[in-house]
Amino acid sequence: MLSRTADHLFWMSRYTERAENTARMLDINYQTSLLPQSAAAVQAGWEGVLSISELMPLFGTWHKTINPKEVMEFMVKDEMNPSSIVSCIKSARENARAVRGTLTTEVWETQNQTWLEIKRMLKAGEFEDDPAKFFEWVKFRSHLSRGVTVGTMLMDEALHFMRLGTFLERADNTARLVDVKFHAIQSDFYGDETSKDQEYDFYHWSAILRSVSGFEIYRKVYRNVIKPERVAELLILRPDMPRSLHASLNAVVENLSLVANDQSSETQRVAGKLRAELQYGRIDEILATGLHAYLTQFLDRINALGARISRDFLVPSGA
Repeated sequence: MLSRTADHLFWMSRYTERAENTARMLDINYQTSLLPQSAAAVQAGWEGVLSISELMPLFGTWHKTINPKEVMEFMVKDEMNPSSIVSCIKSARENARAVRGTLTTEVWETQNQTWLEIKRMLKAGEFEDDPAKFFEWVKFRSHLSRGVTVGTMLMDEALHFMRLGTFLERADNTARLVDVKFHAIQSDFYGDETSKDQEYDFYHWSAILRSVSGFEIYRKVYRNVIKPERVAELLILRPDMPRSLHASLNAVVENLSLVANDQSSETQRVAGKLRAELQYGRIDEILATGLHAYLTQFLDRINALGARISRDFLVPSGA
């Protein structure tokens, strides 16, 4: 496969996944902001949204204060923000158009229709009317895109590069979500019993789980009250949790092996080593050494892996 074609397929899937993850993150923050809590806690939540995506400096270029309305508009509608939902859906559609002949009609029409529909919805003010409904629509369109891709594409290199993009992006986003959300309430890990509000605690942790479609899965796996260390274990180490780091790396390693070439052996080794550490890791060891430090290192390594994949497969030779 031509490296330029592989690049467009890879990034089409990454942008689609990023739009979904941004919608999930904003939805969780929107829902938790409605809970009884201090103004400082609400502010910290919206700052966390920008921190997860490393967009604080860019946001500060145009906005002097951080408030829910401006953060939501920046993360949903602002085309000057390359990670906003509308920018991601636009970029996914542009990458799809560049390789229209490689995609099935169903995959192309799904991408194109999503772009046309989001423009109509934003123009009609449907996001402002019901943010939660809008975020559900974004998630549904991403689910539809993945389903149509798996259900209609030939199982060849094109599909494998699309899957690579999806799961590399998912690993990155899940790690960012866990890091920022756990860091914001790290006192829970250190047994701070002062003024504990168990009811708020339950809603907070359940909201984090719902943001990655993990609430029902948590109940099925642990059959217990929601505990921070179990939430971390589910989202990092469980291979049967679809959006966990372990599950994402399993898919990355599998698809890497399917597109392997003469120069990719080191990239496969790096991916396999990262997957093995998740496979044999223990949550108590991770928490003992520091969750924030662990996830920061993971993000560095997943970004380095993405750079290796780009160099081995996606950059035209001689470029």
